[in-house]
Order: sequence, then structure tokens, then C-alpha cells
Amino acid sequence: MEKQRIDKFLSNQLLLSRNEIRTGIKKGYAAVNGNISKDFSQIIDPRKDEITYCGKKVDYKKYVYIMLNKPAGVLSASSDKNRKTVLDLVPGSLRRKGLSVVGRLDKDTTGLLLMTDDGGFAHKCISPKSKIEKSYIVELDCDINADIIGLFKKGVVLADGYKCRPAVLQKLENRIVRVIITEGKYHQIKRMFGAVSIGVNRLHRERIGSLCLPENLASGECVEVEQEVLKQFF
Repeated sequence: MEKQRIDKFLSNQLLLSRNEIRTGIKKGYAAVNGNISKDFSQIIDPRKDEITYCGKKVDYKKYVYIMLNKPAGVLSASSDKNRKTVLDLVPGSLRRKGLSVVGRLDKDTTGLLLMTDDGGFAHKCISPKSKIEKSYIVELDCDINADIIGLFKKGVVLADGYKCRPAVLQKLENRIVRVIITEGKYHQIKRMFGAVSIGVNRLHRERIGSLCLPENLASGECVEVEQEVLKQFF
């Protein structure tokens, strides 16, 4: 990262507007290497300088990557005037400007959801060319048989004529299955089972690429994913 103005750096790293940051700097809230800075145009090097704001160190992170265990009933959207969204569940310590959802889960679908301000990473994740596996645990309204497993392996044809890519369908127990797909069409899992006249009662995403939802991450909780972990993602 190149050198930049302190107000721009703090505004990007904290969930505050540029004007709010400038007001705080004028009041002496910011310090560079232990020295109070009241000049919001001061040039800093985030890689070398120690920056604090209101007495707290502001670490430089070019991007942030967040894993959420999405609960049912929450929208996979950046904002909504009337309903709770997944970004409302992100704690202040992880919030960043430009934070957005990587792909989406239906309102009533639970499980692993990624959020980031890294647009390149997000695009690569959702691009069909990447063929990233997404694994779901699905509760059905009836049992499956070998014929249905075979159809999923060949590629289910949806009601609108679209032929899905081959998918893995594993029976775990009566009416509980695992489905692994490498694309993400609108309501795809529900539509795939709808094509074979089976209803989906519950849908839970357990894995995206190499990232698995931690067992100890409670519903509605977030955790930051380090870049070292993401190196194996694709």
C-alpha cells in the first residue's frame, strides 16, 4: 500500500465518514508513532507507521474476510430499511466500508456465508468459471432413491429447461442428504429437488471451497478469516 493521508486511511479502516475523522483529528484523537496529529492531510505509511485513534491502535488491513453462521430469517443483503440483514450481525470491530456479501443464501437458509470488501476475491468466488464447490445439508419432505442420485450426477434439468452441472447427492439418513454443487443459480437446490417432485424443508450450507463452517461458531456469530487460510480456498 502506498503512502496516503491520515484522514483517508482512518476513514477506510474505521466505520466513520471522512468528516467525522477530520473532526476527531482536530480534537487530537489521532496519533502517529506516539505523536498527536491534528493535521488531517498528514501523509503516513500504513506499513511502517503506528497509527492510533482514540487511544486504540488501527492496524492496516487491505481487505477483511468474514465468515458468518447465518441464521434463518436474515436477509443476505448489505442493507434493508425494514428487515435485519447479515451486515447487521457483523460486530463493529470487523466492519469496513464496502463490505458486501459473497453470493447469497435465501432468507430461510442457514449456514456459511462469506463477506468481504475485496471485490476481486468476491468475483472469483461467484464466477461460474471457478467451479467452487458448495456443500449443503438438506432436509427433504420425502426420501430419495438411487434413480434420483443418478439424475443429480448427470445434471438435473430444471423446470425452465436449464441443465445443471453434475452434482453430488449423498443420503445421510432418512430425508436428510448432502448436496455438493459447483454453481449457484437462483434457489438452485430447491429447484433441483422440485424438478424431481421433492420439497425442501430445511437448507444449511456447511462448506464453500476449502472453508468449512466451524462447529463452535454459533448461529448469528462471525469470525474473521485470515488470508493464510484463504490461500487454499480455490
